[in-house]
Amino acid sequence: MIVALEQYVQDVAALKNKLSEIAGGLHLEDLEKELSELREEMNADGFWDNLERSTHVNRRIAQIEGKIKHYESLCQGVDDLEVMIELAQEENDESMVGEIGEELSGLTEKVEALELETLMRGDYDNSNAILSLHAGAGGTEAQDWTQMLYRMYTRYCEKLGFKVKLLDYLEGDEAGIKSVSFEVDGDNAYGYLRGEKGVHRLVRISPFDANARRHTSFSSLDVAPILEEDDGEIEIDMKDVRVDTYHSSGAGGQNVNKTSSAVRMTHFPSGIVVSCQTERDQVQNRATCLKMLKAKLLEIREREKEQQMADIKGEMKKIEWGSQIRSYVFQPYTMVKDHRTGYESGNIDDVMNGGLDGFTTAYLKMQ
Repeated sequence: MIVALEQYVQDVAALKNKLSEIAGGLHLEDLEKELSELREEMNADGFWDNLERSTHVNRRIAQIEGKIKHYESLCQGVDDLEVMIELAQEENDESMVGEIGEELSGLTEKVEALELETLMRGDYDNSNAILSLHAGAGGTEAQDWTQMLYRMYTRYCEKLGFKVKLLDYLEGDEAGIKSVSFEVDGDNAYGYLRGEKGVHRLVRISPFDANARRHTSFSSLDVAPILEEDDGEIEIDMKDVRVDTYHSSGAGGQNVNKTSSAVRMTHFPSGIVVSCQTERDQVQNRATCLKMLKAKLLEIREREKEQQMADIKGEMKKIEWGSQIRSYVFQPYTMVKDHRTGYESGNIDDVMNGGLDGFTTAYLKMQ
């Protein structure tokens, strides 16, 4: 028991050191200053007249308060754990060892999760995100792979407590999905998901091959941040945009097949094409398309700061062999490996069920 408690003392000390480092990463003083300024703005006359701004301020206040309270609760948890260990040592109470171990394990997991948040230092990491999956080389097999990835990402988002909203969905010819776009709403959604942008490669024995041969398939994922406020940061000249309407193909009632409610927008300067068919009417789909277009233009602008546009096009447009960021091997062995960070997992079932935490952490630490 003495050996176990001594180890726990060391582990708790390590947690306290990590929390001190996290405090610097969270910029607590800056957050408290911003919180004070936002509260002052909220108490000003006419604040509630601007619904969009007041909604944004309230959401930001809730985010900051949540971060500060979360950090303080972890610090309190570590202090309480120290007291428990001291009590167990003084009273030589062996029955407390198991309880202390459980508390320490839970606290360690929460501190590691908070540490991950401090690695999200991008300008838009705290934004919501739009994700778009597109089947690449591989035919029906690739379309089935795209559907598997869509399920994986929705599961991952659910584990993080994020809300997922389907925006556009194009079924495969025989099975799977040709393309799908969906919005992810949650704290640091873009920060968690931006590292997933790129080409994903699948190696498995295809269920669509009568000869049971091994196939390699590809699917690309695009991730873009959503601006919470239309502050003019991204300007779009509608003269540069072609707007097409068509009949929705998904579920949505009788109106789907009677009216051209689905909307597709083509932005000529960038070549970006976005579409939405899941809202109730054409006006809503048009507004969603515009939001998607702005998000994608913003993402491109951010990428241009890091590398030339040609590099981005080369990375994303060639959805085939040699351009993947991650490989998922089902046969002859099971392995998921990220080619940028070197992080890998042999538990393919866990990964496909949304177990992407290790990959996210490795990517953010690399950044």
